[in-house]
Amino acid sequence: MPTSPSGTITLLSPLTPPSLERTWLTAPHPRLPFVATCSADKTVRIYSLQNFTLLSTISGGHKRSVRSCAWKPLVKGESVLATASFDATVGLWRRWDGYGHGADDGDRLATSSGPGGNDGGDGGDDDGDSYSNNEEEDDEEWRFAVLLDGHDSEVKSLSWSPAGTLLATCSRDKSIWIWEDLDDGDNNFETVAVMQEHTGDVKWVSWHPTEECLVSASYDDTIRLWREDIDDWGQVACLKGHGGTVWCVEWESGEVERTVPVTMSGSGDGTGAEETLRKEWIEQRTLSGPRLVSCSDDRTIRIWAKQARHPATAKSGPASIPSIIRPADIDEKWLEQSQLPRRHDLSIYSVAWSKRTGLIASTGADGRIVVYQERFVEAQGPEEASPTTNANGNMNLDTNAPSEPADVGSIEKNGDNARAEEQARTRPGPTATPQTEWHVLAMIDAAHGIYEVNHVCWALRADKGRKEGEEEEVLISTGDGGDVKVWRLER
Repeated sequence: MPTSPSGTITLLSPLTPPSLERTWLTAPHPRLPFVATCSADKTVRIYSLQNFTLLSTISGGHKRSVRSCAWKPLVKGESVLATASFDATVGLWRRWDGYGHGADDGDRLATSSGPGGNDGGDGGDDDGDSYSNNEEEDDEEWRFAVLLDGHDSEVKSLSWSPAGTLLATCSRDKSIWIWEDLDDGDNNFETVAVMQEHTGDVKWVSWHPTEECLVSASYDDTIRLWREDIDDWGQVACLKGHGGTVWCVEWESGEVERTVPVTMSGSGDGTGAEETLRKEWIEQRTLSGPRLVSCSDDRTIRIWAKQARHPATAKSGPASIPSIIRPADIDEKWLEQSQLPRRHDLSIYSVAWSKRTGLIASTGADGRIVVYQERFVEAQGPEEASPTTNANGNMNLDTNAPSEPADVGSIEKNGDNARAEEQARTRPGPTATPQTEWHVLAMIDAAHGIYEVNHVCWALRADKGRKEGEEEEVLISTGDGGDVKVWRLER
């Protein structure tokens, strides 16, 4: 039977004032203590994470809801924000650094508008908040830089590459676009690829934390990975297993030491056995690279791992028929590694993998926020392990095999929570990665009252007097009712 969560999620503060219309997503700034929240009222609100108040409102660039936003990484002296809208366009906004740190910055409210003002288009009325915008402050507020168009329908998600040179966008038109920032001082972007392999709305895109590899999630129930090969972007993997729309897919941290699972006792006492587990786990994760976590309309959260290429297993015989499109070895094999314990009753819209602790948070239509923790499993005897191994002595990771997602339906039908918990256990791959399982660490119902929760993310916030590197990690949830809440996880 499932054990009761050992942790608690408590409300630290709402971000005020809230939007009067639906809010979709909140993006923490990569290096400064504030966040950007996208709203159906066609604006983006910038809030302080120090005092939880509104710093500024970006408006006028879009004619319909702003569905997503993303901060450009590795920018010095300036903040650059990309916004995706239901009006089929992508906007770029810039602001010189220098606000968000002062004692009164949280009390200084201002509005910055794009060339279209804040009175055009459909998708919402003015939210009723009127803030001053003095001419002498123009250079200190957000500047509308460029509008990227090309998509034929609503833009659902966007993501910057780790180096900040590429911007990926996806749309209801079933396409993914990759734009290159020419960084020529004139805000010029060049379209470098348009991928159209998805057969349904593309809901989400996210870049690998250290490589130029893109992952996408779609209404067609699949997850696809994309890489560039000889100046041509193409699909390198298609992950199937979900039985409904895949709403979100996120990467594990690229710093493998940060996400090592805890021991079953959680003691972290540094014993020899524990250190051996850690070392083996780090070695195998380094070989295979960061994993993926995805969530879906089918109410499951799944972990995917890339099968590592080992020199010893490389083919030594005659080569197969070569591809005239691209080398066959560019394709990647990804396997469903585990399913997290089932705690959601409705569609799961968002998952977030903490880059600091390795914890995973999820939320969705049922208004529930759940936090999961990965733990090492105590060694089992051969008799216990044999039912789940294949003829080669390796665990069966084929997602089409009867022991994999095919069992999901029977779990739902019979309400067998014990079996659902068992499926949360990570299945070790051919290289004998130490076995782990996922547990529910904390959970809260009705996080936003009667409203659905559209997005959850992890963020760092620094209280006054707290040193750099000692920032508190918090959860931020964004809801249908227009409110954004900051939560503290206590373990």
